[in-house]
Order: sequence, then structure tokens, then C-alpha cells
Amino acid sequence: MAETDAVSSYAYDPTNKKAMDKKKLFDLPAGGNHFSRSIGFGPDGKLYVSIGSSCNVCVEKDPRRGAIFVANADGSDFRSFATGLRNTVFFTWHPQTNEMWGTDMGRDLLGDNTPFEEVNIIKNGGFYGWPYCYNNKTHDTTFDASTKAREKCEASISPHITFQAHSAPLGLAFIPDEWPADYRGDLLVAYLGSWNRSMPTGYKIVRFDLDERQIAKTETDFIAGWLVGDGALGRPVGLLFGRDAALYISDDKSGTIYRMFPRSAAGN
Repeated sequence: MAETDAVSSYAYDPTNKKAMDKKKLFDLPAGGNHFSRSIGFGPDGKLYVSIGSSCNVCVEKDPRRGAIFVANADGSDFRSFATGLRNTVFFTWHPQTNEMWGTDMGRDLLGDNTPFEEVNIIKNGGFYGWPYCYNNKTHDTTFDASTKAREKCEASISPHITFQAHSAPLGLAFIPDEWPADYRGDLLVAYLGSWNRSMPTGYKIVRFDLDERQIAKTETDFIAGWLVGDGALGRPVGLLFGRDAALYISDDKSGTIYRMFPRSAAGN
């Protein structure tokens, strides 16, 4: 279980449905602008945790911020995996390549359309640019115009996919083989929706049609309709395909979990 200041494990009794004997695996930096923590076990059996930045844009005093760390399942050998990730709240692994993919939110206060939001393929030891740059290695001179910052930007890894600023991308998931052929292997991303844009954007789930090289050919709305005028009926967050091949969607505004089948799987 991830908490804002630690990751802990519990012995679980499935008979009585009780979690017992809490054991802290490792500490995390608490508080800050981004205080949620995300965890997941990779194909290698390692435990990964994402820690968002404490600020909009800054040089963090704690190197665990704006980064993804990795440890053994028992919490040992806790170490840095990737850095320069402002707030990668959700990540997953590609079902064929086993590469880690994660969404990341761009910084605020640069206007309605800058910088783009991101999906990154996150590699061990990779540096992804924040806070020195955004988009495709665009140097953020409003934060740090120095030559050193520009050089760090040039050495960063560019996003794999970019899209509308302030969409607030969160959950992502690859469509499984049980779905119709036209959808299989494509990427879904939940856009929580903007909070500081003059015209709201996001509040939907989009589908990226990926080619054989995992390059996004198109971006289309997969589920929309939560945004009504200047208000929102809901804000999609988490995406998860269950063992039944259904898509489960969490909505943190209405407090709802939706369950969705393709027509063929649902028998309709």
C-alpha cells in the first residue's frame, strides 16, 4: 500500500478479509503540491513507485521528488529508476515489449496551450527533462535560462506521445486481445481535465491508435460527455482491464467506478 510518506505491506487474511501486521518497506517524502504515490510490480518482479514534484517548477532538494524509484518486493535495494518526471501519477507496462509507459503532466502558468502533456516510455536511468525543459527538448528559459540548464535539456529523453496542454493525463491501459481487432493493442489514456485553462479541456478518455512500432497514428475520443459547458459531470482517473476483459474506469468527482465491455464481449 502506498501512502504519501511511505510504502508498506500487510499480511492479508482472505478468509476474514482483513489486512494485518503492517510492515513499512521504505519511507517517501511527504506533502508538497503532488502528494499522492503510485506503486506497481513490473514484469521483473520489482516494486516501482512514482513520487511527484513538490512544486510547479523547481529544483528539488530531495532527489526522490519528480522521479520513479524501484525496490525489491521486500523493500530492499531502494534506488532511483528514472528522473525528470514532474508528476507521473500512473504507469503500466506494454504487454509485448515489457517497457514501462507513464503519463506525465506539464508545468502550469505558461498559457493555455503550453506545455504539452506527455506519455513517456520510461527507461532505467532515463532523464525526462523536468524542470529544465518540456515538449521535445524545449528549453524552459522562463525557469532557468542558463547554458547548464540548456545542456541538461538537450540530454533529456523526449516524450513518446504529446497532446493538449492541461488535459491532466492520469490512468493509461493497453486494450487486450479479447477486444475487437481494430482496438487490440491500442492505448487508452484518461484525461482528468483542466483546472487553470481559460476554456476547459480534457474530461474524457482518448484512444491512441498505435502502429507496429508503437507510434501513435491518431488520437480519438474513446469516451466523452463528462464536460458540459463550463462544468463537468465527472473526471475519469484510473483505467484497468480486468480478468473478464472488461474496462474498469474510476471517476473521482462522482465517486463512481464504471464497467465497460465491447459489444461482442458483452453479448449485445
